[in-house]
Amino acid sequence: MLFGGEQPNPEWWGMDRLMVIRVAVSVLVAVGFFFALRSPKLVPTGAQNVAESMLDFVRVQIAEEILGKNLGRKFLPIIAAIFFATIFLNLTSIVPFLNISTNARIGMPLVMAAVAYISYCWVGISRFGFFGFIKSSIVLPGVPLPIHFLLVPIEFISTFLLRPFTLTVRLLANMLSGHIMLVLFFSATQFFFITKSGIWVIAGLGGIIAGVGFTLFELLVIALQAYVFALLTAVYIEQAYHADAH
Repeated sequence: MLFGGEQPNPEWWGMDRLMVIRVAVSVLVAVGFFFALRSPKLVPTGAQNVAESMLDFVRVQIAEEILGKNLGRKFLPIIAAIFFATIFLNLTSIVPFLNISTNARIGMPLVMAAVAYISYCWVGISRFGFFGFIKSSIVLPGVPLPIHFLLVPIEFISTFLLRPFTLTVRLLANMLSGHIMLVLFFSATQFFFITKSGIWVIAGLGGIIAGVGFTLFELLVIALQAYVFALLTAVYIEQAYHADAH
C-alpha cells in the first residue's frame, strides 16, 4: 500500500530482458567509440583505426553520397547514430544466450523511425516554413488542376503518414522473421538429437547445417538493414532540403 491507496503497478517502468539488452548494447557501443577516439593519433592504429573506418563508411558511402559534403557532415551524427544503433542491436540476434535482436520488437525501430521522421520534418520546416514545406512536399508542379484532387491526398499520406510506418515495419519484420527462422532450425536440431534417435540424427545434422547457413545469411541481413535505414534517413533529409525541387 502507498499512502493508504492501491499498490502501484510497476509494469510501466519495469525493464524486461530486451530492454536490458538495449541498454547494455548502447552503453557498450558508446564506451567503445569513446575509448577508441578519446586520444586520436594522426596515423590511426588498433581500435582507433576500426572506429574511424566504420565512421568513414557512414560518412562517405551514406551521408556524403546522398547529401554532399557540407550537409553530409552536418547530419552525420544523426545518420551514424541510426546506423550503429541498428547494426549493433541487430547483432544480438546471433549472439549466444541472447539470440534475439531487440529490433524484433517494435519499440526501438519506432524510436529510430521517429528520429528520422522528425529530422526530415525539421529540415523542411526550417528551410521553407511549415506551410511552404507541406505544399512543396505534396503539390506536384506541372500537373493539371483536377489531378491535384487525387494526387495531393496520396502524396500527403505517403509522405507524412506512411513514411515512419514503413521505416518501422521494414526493420521490425526483417529481424523478427530472421529470429523465427533461427529458432525453427535450432529447435528442430534439438528435437531430432534429444527426442528422436537413429536415422533422425541425420535430420538433426541437416538442421545444424541449415541453422549455420541461415546465421551467415542473417549477418548479411543485419548489415543490409542498418545500411538501408541510415540511407533512407539521408534520402529523406535530402528530399526535405530540396523540397522545392519536388
